[in-house]
Amino acid sequence: MFTGIIDEVGTVQTVQHSGDNSFIEIKAEKILADVHIGDSIAVNGVCLTVTVFNNNIFRADVMNETLNRSSLGNLKNGSPVNLERAMSANGRFGGHIVSGHIDGTGTISGIKNDGIAIWYTINTQPHIMRYIIEKGSVAIDGISLTVAKVTESSFSVSIIPHTAQQTILSYKKTGDIVNIENDIVGKYVEKLITPNVSRSNISMSFLAENGFI
Repeated sequence: MFTGIIDEVGTVQTVQHSGDNSFIEIKAEKILADVHIGDSIAVNGVCLTVTVFNNNIFRADVMNETLNRSSLGNLKNGSPVNLERAMSANGRFGGHIVSGHIDGTGTISGIKNDGIAIWYTINTQPHIMRYIIEKGSVAIDGISLTVAKVTESSFSVSIIPHTAQQTILSYKKTGDIVNIENDIVGKYVEKLITPNVSRSNISMSFLAENGFI
């Protein structure tokens, strides 16, 4: 489990994609201070497991499912990546609940300055847009952000200079692909209230009749 508050920006050292041996090696500093084999690290929002590490590099295996669902397949040697260690139970919860399981990708369709802030507009698929709400939470490349504007096929976020400086958003340009994870709470709520005869008689009309809507 993660919070979407990025620990540091790392640099891809090696990318190997093959059916039998797909992995990524990333150079980092801060997150390696207390890393262990089997630890989870979010790379651009994708939860990966550390399989090998030394003082400045860690390796993680990457499955075909991960490559198909995310933008990790586009990474090259030298690519900057957002890195976050798994959430500590004894610290402050600064972002929102992020699982590291990507729902899909989007394309940056616009970047514009607005005073000290920078607006990013992301176009994405309907199955992702259905969970995007104004002032709700979304993770873009693992960064916990607040949705500022929503249209039928896109949404926008406005970020402060600190966020741009501490993440890879400052490297992004129009046309780039980003990983998107919807707010996990909304997905669970939808699952629970979706009618399923074999599981429950709960429906939207049932909730309305009993004062929940």
